[in-house]
Amino acid sequence: MQTYRISWKGHCLELGSKTQVMGILNTTPDSFSDGGHFFRPEEAVIQGQKMFEAGADIIDIGGESTKPFSEPVSIEEETRRVIPVIEKLARLLPVPISIDTTKTVIARRAIDVGACIINDISAMKSDPDMASFAAESKVPVILMHMKGTPKSMQVSPQYDDLVKEVRDFFKSVIADAREHGVDESKIIIDPGIGFGKTMAHNLMLINNLEKFQELNVPILVGTSRKSFIRKLLKSPAEKDIPPDLPIVETGTQATVAASIINGAHIVRVHDVTNTCATVKIIDAIKNA
Repeated sequence: MQTYRISWKGHCLELGSKTQVMGILNTTPDSFSDGGHFFRPEEAVIQGQKMFEAGADIIDIGGESTKPFSEPVSIEEETRRVIPVIEKLARLLPVPISIDTTKTVIARRAIDVGACIINDISAMKSDPDMASFAAESKVPVILMHMKGTPKSMQVSPQYDDLVKEVRDFFKSVIADAREHGVDESKIIIDPGIGFGKTMAHNLMLINNLEKFQELNVPILVGTSRKSFIRKLLKSPAEKDIPPDLPIVETGTQATVAASIINGAHIVRVHDVTNTCATVKIIDAIKNA
């Protein structure tokens, strides 16, 4: 596996020999898995501390649900949800905090109070100012592939050549980021599992992660509790099963293990404790 070292603002991520665990902290009332659980800032701060104590290497904070068919929220509401939590956790925790947003103004406010990674599911395409701000702030950026928008992405997504199209997308957005002054050594890509993909697409991307290594940037994968796992595990009589069932977490850990073996450098998850155990075992096998 290719290895990378990202150093910035007192932080350093060594990517390759040890898989990094990113803990998901949604300060939303409607996220598909934990919506409403950490909507109050004090609850979100406690959860962030718990994830750090469980072994999270990065805490990813988002204030706008990106589940299928979700509606965007206003800048004011997103600010209210994320900024107090980031400000408090940045003072309490030594690990980097990422802001999960597509809006430059939110990213700027988050970084002003202590966030130091931008996680943009639109790959800096949603807001024309994001790439320039990312270059100016000199922080790592996570660029995700998504077909459509959260509201439309799961309406019959189709590809002629899935892996090639996603890889070509990344070649384009990486080049665009460079043109705006973003340091390529700070770019991370995310194939966007569940974002404009069918179950078969998701499985194919996990199985073909090594084909993205030619892009020479670290790879992040987020599969945690997603619908393709639940569809594989539910009984024929069930329409869906709850994301927080133990069997769904077992399925998540299977996808985490497969992703690491196939080339993921960072895994983005809800359950940090279980993931750290999976990472420890799979990294040991991978590095044997």
